Formats: sequence, C-alpha cells, structure tokens
Amino acid sequence: METLDLARLQFALTAGAHFLFVALTLGLATLVALMQTRATLTGSAVHMRMTRFWGRLYVINYAMGIVTGLVMEFQFGLAWNGLTHFAGNVLGASLAMETLVAFFVESTFLGLWIFGWDRLNRWAHLGVLWVVTLTAYASAYWIMVSNGFLQNPVGAEVAGGVLRLTDAAAVLANPAAITAFGHILCGALLVAGFFVAGVSAHHLRKGTGEQEFFRRSLRIGVFTALPAVMATAALGGAQFDTAQPMKIAVYAGRTEEVARLQAEMVAAHGPGDYIPPAGLVQGSGTAMMIIFALMMAVAWLSALLALFPRAVHRLRIWHVLLTAMIPLPFAAMLAGWVFREVGRQPWTVYGLLTTEDALSDLSPGAIRFSLAAFTLLFGLLVVVNTWLLARNARQGPVDTAAAPASAEPLPAPVF
Repeated sequence: METLDLARLQFALTAGAHFLFVALTLGLATLVALMQTRATLTGSAVHMRMTRFWGRLYVINYAMGIVTGLVMEFQFGLAWNGLTHFAGNVLGASLAMETLVAFFVESTFLGLWIFGWDRLNRWAHLGVLWVVTLTAYASAYWIMVSNGFLQNPVGAEVAGGVLRLTDAAAVLANPAAITAFGHILCGALLVAGFFVAGVSAHHLRKGTGEQEFFRRSLRIGVFTALPAVMATAALGGAQFDTAQPMKIAVYAGRTEEVARLQAEMVAAHGPGDYIPPAGLVQGSGTAMMIIFALMMAVAWLSALLALFPRAVHRLRIWHVLLTAMIPLPFAAMLAGWVFREVGRQPWTVYGLLTTEDALSDLSPGAIRFSLAAFTLLFGLLVVVNTWLLARNARQGPVDTAAAPASAEPLPAPVF
C-alpha cells in the first residue's frame, strides 16, 4: 500500500476506535446526570444507587477514552502536518477550545464528582456532574466545528497559500457542523440507551437479586433509545442537505451525475480522480440504514413491552434480544462516520486541500511502523475497556447499596 493509503487507514482506525469511547461517554454522562437529578430532587435511594452503578461504568469508559484521545492527537500531528500548515489559522482555535474544555474543565469537575461523595452537599455534587455533562457537549461541539469546516469550508479565504479566517460566526454556525453535532448527541443517547437496557436485560434474564433495580434501569434505557433513534435518523437525513453532491451521487449509483461532477471538478481543479471509493461509500451508507431500521423496530417493540411489568421481568427472549443489541448502535455510528469522511475523498478540506497534499513527508517504513504500533495499542485499549465494562456490569450494584445520607430523606418513588 502507498504511504497515503496507510496514513488514511491509520487515521480511520484511531479516530474510529476513539469514537467508540466518545459515544458511550456522552450518552452515559447525560443519563447518569438525570438519575442523580431525580435522586437529589426526590430523595430516591434507588436512583442514587443507579447513579453510583452506572456512574462507575461511565468513569471506566471515560478514563480509557482519554487515553485513546491523547494517542489520536499524537498520530494526527505526526501524519497530517500539511493540514495544520494550510488550515491551522482556522482549525487551531476550535481544536484548542476542545482541548481546554475536555482536558481541563471536564476532567477537573469529573474528579470533583468522583471524590466528592459525602464531601460536597448533594446540590453542589449534582451541579458538578452537570458541569461535566455540559462540557462534554461543548467538547463535542468544538470537534464538530472543526470537522464541519473540513466538510463545508465557510468563513475563510486562501491568502498566501494558507487559509485565513474571515468570518468566525460562519465557522461556528456552519450547517455542516450544527446538524452533525445534534446527530452525534442523539446517537450518543441511542448508544447509552441500548447499553443500559442491554445490561439490565442481562441481569433480569439471569434472575440476579436486583430485579427491581434493573427493571427501572431497563425502562430508562428503552425510553431513552426510542426518541433517540428517531431524532438520530431525522438529523442524519438533514445532513444530506449539506453533503457533497459527489458523495450523494456515488451513494445513489447515479453514474451520469458522477461523470458530470467529475468533469466539473477537473475543470475547476485540474486533472485528477475526484470520485470517492464507491464500495466504501455505498457499503457504509447501506450498513448504517439497515442497522438503523433494525434499531428502530427493536426500540418500538421494547417501548411497548416495557409498559407491561410481567414482560419486563419474565420475557427471556426479549432480554436476550436487548443484550444482543448493545453493539449495534456502535456499529451504526462507525458506519455513519465512514460514510461522512470517505464520501468527501479525495479532499481533506473540501474543494481546497486534497488528502495527498495534507499528508506529512513520511517514509512508507515510518508509517507502517506507526500504523502497527497504533493498531496494537488501540486494540489493547478497546479489549481492556470492554473487559472492564463487562466485568463491572456483571457484578451489578453490589457496592452501591448505601446511598449518601443526604440523598435518603424520602422514600423511593415508582419510576
């Protein structure tokens, strides 16, 4: 394989693996914050136990995600310095803001939440978690501002061979960033909803001693997944309005339109192949649609079954189905990411900078070594994270039986 292909593969593997952690972190942070809000407002002991149990899984995933994020930033700087040279004046601010938000504000307040049990009063402790959640949203927004600019470069002009920012508001309100940001947030809730429902279904099927705890958790997961899957699908469809015409034409198999767009690109940018890989675009787009259809069907079915307590406790085949659904939202988000990113090839900054020109001056041997190293490291991190999550999820809330005294003044209401 050529150096460019190896570098693209390296970025795809590292960014895709990191995205798996981000999706669950965003969604679980929201659900845990809502659980603690319910517990704080009503004094519900069971919701405080939920906060501790699901919060433990959230912290495990967050910690591993931080490691993958740091490594991904390193490989980004290693392999793509052409992009930073050309577009650094525009992308630098949003990437810096993401770093400040994620690695300083979010991490600091998460530390306060982890070590603040029984040290902060219940309202301060709740406020700390909401800061963590909102800064996680802010971090995702700044990343999508950067990515949205790559997809649809607005608010900048080329001067002296590099981009110069001309309209910050246009960059921040880029439709390619805003709709994708909403799509990511809803997709994260979808991931978390099926994760919570699937883990809960596993415990209900096994007949563990926390049946009421996991009945409530299952309902929370199911009633999160249903609106999330519908909103995710709607916002995904809205992104077609800002997608590159070539991507849509390739996905739809419109050969005449593809030929016309290729001719227009050659006329505007000179000789070259401006058609993205049809197999990857069509395959990822089709996989995304099929998985979403399946998740939509299961979400509606589960929402109906969740209304019947007997089904929640005893319908074993449904429990197996929900547990098996845990990986599917991850697969759908990865397929959507491949469709979004590969579909703009061969451009890094669409219409302005090709992927080839964005590549660092690396030898094939160097990129092969870094690809092998990053693949091994990320594979190890994914395996360790999966093992830790599965191990702690199977244990259940065994170490969360005692909620803080400040959160127990009232009896637990029925969810």
